[in-house]
Amino acid sequence: MSNSNFQIPQPGDMLISEPFLQDENFVRSVVLLCEHNNEGSFGLVLNKPSILKLNELMDVFHFLDCEVYVGGPVEQNTLHFIYFGEKQLPGSVGIGENLWWGGDFEHLVEKIKSGIIQEDSVRFFIGYSGWGSGQLEEELKENTWIICKTEIDAEILDLTSEMLWKHLLKSMGGEFKVIANYPLDPRLN
Repeated sequence: MSNSNFQIPQPGDMLISEPFLQDENFVRSVVLLCEHNNEGSFGLVLNKPSILKLNELMDVFHFLDCEVYVGGPVEQNTLHFIYFGEKQLPGSVGIGENLWWGGDFEHLVEKIKSGIIQEDSVRFFIGYSGWGSGQLEEELKENTWIICKTEIDAEILDLTSEMLWKHLLKSMGGEFKVIANYPLDPRLN
């Protein structure tokens, strides 16, 4: 793949790992970029489920038996979330059409309990993916990541974790459609 079409990543973009990335934290991963500026970048891996359920992590969510994803290798003792729909929480940051990152956690708990925010419109993450100043740009120039500008929605997140990486590449067409079919280990081809 050529990097002659180098793009500046924007919040709301998805970063798709190149097919042969060997970093175990990011093999075949799709990272939702939540923040990107001169100081660095912050993202959440969308397709790496953890072995934990939300009600196991937080007593306040004893009633929610929903999956928690590994947002990345940084600070895995922190909880992050995104949600779809109208802006419901103070402090939420818009990162796409009807897609919000973070916000007031106590308000989130109350709105889920009262049914204003539906459980299936929220995704929770432990940890995050972070890059220092200029680090993500360097990785992009080295073709570690492919920027996907597809608008993220709940339907995309309904795909299995294994299928999300392939689906997004195929939807981008051209050379990306071809690499979506690369085997995880090319020696097995």
